[in-house]
Amino acid sequence: METEIESNSTNRFKLWSELELQEFTDKFVIKSMESPEEGFSISRSDGTIDNLNGDDSSEVPSKVSTVYGVAGTIRLLAGTYILVITSRKEVGTYLGFPVFLVTSMKTLPCNETSRFLTNEEKKDEAYFMTLLKIVESTPGLYYSYGTDITLNLQRRSKLAKGWMSKPIWKQGDPRFVWNRNLLEDLIENKLDGFVIPLLQGSFQTGEMKLGKSPAVIKLFSRRCTRRLGTRMWRRGANLEGDTANFIETEQLLEFGDHISSFLQVRGSIPLLWEQIVDLSYKPRLNIINHEDTSKVVERHFNDLLKRYGGCIVVDLTNQQGDEGLLSKAYAEEMHKLPNVRYVSFDFHHSCGNGNFDNIELLYKEISEDFENQGYLILDPEGKILAEQKGIIRSNCIDCLDRTNVTQSYLAQKSLNSQLQKLGALSSEETLSMFIEDFELFKTLWVEHGDEISLEYSGTHALKRDLVRYGKQTMSGIIKDGMSAISRYFLNNFQDGLRQDASDLISGRYTVNRNGSSPLSPKGFESISYLPVASALVIGGLTVTSITLNQAGRNAQHLLSSMVCAGLTAGLMALIKSNGRQICSRPRLCGLL
Repeated sequence: METEIESNSTNRFKLWSELELQEFTDKFVIKSMESPEEGFSISRSDGTIDNLNGDDSSEVPSKVSTVYGVAGTIRLLAGTYILVITSRKEVGTYLGFPVFLVTSMKTLPCNETSRFLTNEEKKDEAYFMTLLKIVESTPGLYYSYGTDITLNLQRRSKLAKGWMSKPIWKQGDPRFVWNRNLLEDLIENKLDGFVIPLLQGSFQTGEMKLGKSPAVIKLFSRRCTRRLGTRMWRRGANLEGDTANFIETEQLLEFGDHISSFLQVRGSIPLLWEQIVDLSYKPRLNIINHEDTSKVVERHFNDLLKRYGGCIVVDLTNQQGDEGLLSKAYAEEMHKLPNVRYVSFDFHHSCGNGNFDNIELLYKEISEDFENQGYLILDPEGKILAEQKGIIRSNCIDCLDRTNVTQSYLAQKSLNSQLQKLGALSSEETLSMFIEDFELFKTLWVEHGDEISLEYSGTHALKRDLVRYGKQTMSGIIKDGMSAISRYFLNNFQDGLRQDASDLISGRYTVNRNGSSPLSPKGFESISYLPVASALVIGGLTVTSITLNQAGRNAQHLLSSMVCAGLTAGLMALIKSNGRQICSRPRLCGLL
């Protein structure tokens, strides 16, 4: 589809899509394959960047390879490292421009000072390199060489003509640029053709037939970087009002020469709270009492109102237990805000035990405001025919499973209205009447939910069956159980490292040779104590089992069995009481 937005881009800045990486003894040279005179070199001794300016060395490189972009540079204790995209996959188009998914990255060292590091600094540098290995496999990174993908359609349709002639890194929304901290050296050296803003999130696309009226539907989620991190180590809000797992999701519909857009957002409850792993399956929630709590909530929603207009808050948390206490505290703060509507809907209570149809109760409560918010429609020239006047902000505890089910339901309601408005469906028809197209819609939302969940929790989403079938199936229950077990393992034993990788790459943690080592001992060290504790518990259980099998032969074996069982139980209690120290914890930054 050709719109005024695309036609305004004829003079847009060029991003080079295929690069030649040349490796020399003293430098790396990266140049455009399309225009070999365009490129730069980066010193392997100190990381200094120099523009090529048409220079062509007669020296023969030791190795030549193809890369597809430069994610940026980062400076650690030994010096500079450059992160390059080594493989990609085209996943669709956004407004006519190809969108790519990063499938692999590689870190290249541009320093020779590691030999001058102290032993402690070498250990720290090794830890940082472990984190960069995690960064290399970051899931859900998308980009385009032809246009910015961080701006939603409504916002970009209101920008002044000619804005796309600027370098792509200047066009976008910095909230959603995953590598913005890594791009500073390239920007400083005016290498605009090599500065690729990466977006972490999800992109799904499919074509609906709708009888004889084909339409294209796309799901584009953008993950905010202001409070980036993992499920248990980034909860709630910081003092600036930025929340964990804040995601803007745009559902795009292309029909004929028109395009429409429907926006939703999700994000952690914007209070100061934590849920620190301690070997429990469900760690206790802790609300942090702070004198600025009301200001934090106000800052968060003032930002939403400024960006999206009106706001309806849909809180899907339980009304009992720890979740109930958090939800109650949330409601109390929301009642202080006059311009935001807060709706509490206990999803598990209302929709549990196969009663998914009860989500209609939520829709009835918000339907009038939801329909008044509307959606964006653009004509072939890019003129705004209808505008979305507000946003639904949904949350549960993780803002993953219940949230994804609810957002997909609201997206279906909006899509029906859009299809009817554009003439793809009659006023009596809905998407669910077209079985194949309805399956496509549900599949897109399931895959979208999985990708978002992988980025935050490390596993696929739960409650996928509710999106796909409107009910839980036995296979779905088994898959949810496996994902829940995986989440438990990752949250307790791996997410400390993943959180540190996020803090390092986002610039939240700054490497400083004069600062304290992140590896300095702090109580128990999970890397050392966890295998020992596990071995002792397994050994105790084994010995207890053996002595129990022999207990029937004489009283001595029975006594030994009782002693072993008591020691094992005591050991397990000791391990549980020190669960927070044994679990994998972030080393680089605090919680807020």
